[in-house]
Amino acid sequence: MKNLLGYFIKGLLVFVPAALTVTIIVWAVRTFDGLLNLPIPGLGSAMTVAFITLIGFLASNYFGNKLFALIDRIFIRLPVVKLLYAAIKDFAHALAGEKKSFDKPAIVEIISGGPKVVGFITREDLSMLSLSEHVAVYLPQSYNFAGQVLIFPSDRVSPLNIESSKAMAFIVSGGVLGKQRMK
Repeated sequence: MKNLLGYFIKGLLVFVPAALTVTIIVWAVRTFDGLLNLPIPGLGSAMTVAFITLIGFLASNYFGNKLFALIDRIFIRLPVVKLLYAAIKDFAHALAGEKKSFDKPAIVEIISGGPKVVGFITREDLSMLSLSEHVAVYLPQSYNFAGQVLIFPSDRVSPLNIESSKAMAFIVSGGVLGKQRMK
């Protein structure tokens, strides 16, 4: 009976992640297809990827860049849209832009000799806040795409010698994702 329960748990550990991944992918494909009302499964997703790639291509040339700069200026001037647009744009650029902001993983000692957290140094000069001996550290939350910026004395923050993507995977997964890959 003990072996049977062990097999069941092992089966859950294999089945659940795979089933949820497939379910999410199928849901996304059906959603995109439903929005475009297309009869061929996956065509909506393929068209979405192609459309986003086309936008990237257009934004990479002179005229497209000017067009998207105009759209950017319009969004920045709209009172409520400005807040949402600016936050999403800044976060996207921080994650994947040319000047990535989450490129300095660090470990922070919360209390001397006490708990530590892993985050990313996002700003080393806080003189505008009259905190010249402090740094800003972004602390993503596990199993969530949220986080907070905390300010720590510089001597409590130690840079980590690992890739940013590995640090982010460690944090977002609650420390369990990629146990074998992080070695």
